[in-house]
Amino acid sequence: MTDNLPVNTDAANVASMISALPPHSDAVAILGVMVPIVAIVMGLGIGMLVLWLDFRKKREMFQLHHTERMAAIEKGIELPPLPPEFFRDFKRRDRNPITQFRRGMVWLLVGLALMVAMHGTDNRHFWWGLIPVAVGLANLLSYVAERRRPPETHNPQERTHV
Repeated sequence: MTDNLPVNTDAANVASMISALPPHSDAVAILGVMVPIVAIVMGLGIGMLVLWLDFRKKREMFQLHHTERMAAIEKGIELPPLPPEFFRDFKRRDRNPITQFRRGMVWLLVGLALMVAMHGTDNRHFWWGLIPVAVGLANLLSYVAERRRPPETHNPQERTHV
């Protein structure tokens, strides 16, 4: 159907098509509106994708374990206990003081490097580097507090509250 349309590529038609485009200021305004919209949509979309993938992983793990348990029941084999991974959050990492120390040092040194770099360029806003410095100091204080805490026991009745 579109094969019958004439294709005219002479220079006058190309120039008239280019002049029909919106001026540069309109394109900048359109991009200025689109950037935050795309950033918000992509940010929410990536967050939703992570949640969906985590849900799918949990669902597949539960289905696999359920199938295994049903096969054990059919064969008359004693059921194995549920693994402890079913009862904890998948994303929650074990709190390790060394990790807190490492994070604290990284944030502290990034903040100091940022302050030195901005001060070296005579930027009077170099004080903004104190924000990562404060985050680093908070992580280092958390490291000190975690290091002094007694190790946790796996039995909830044996835990001591500090």
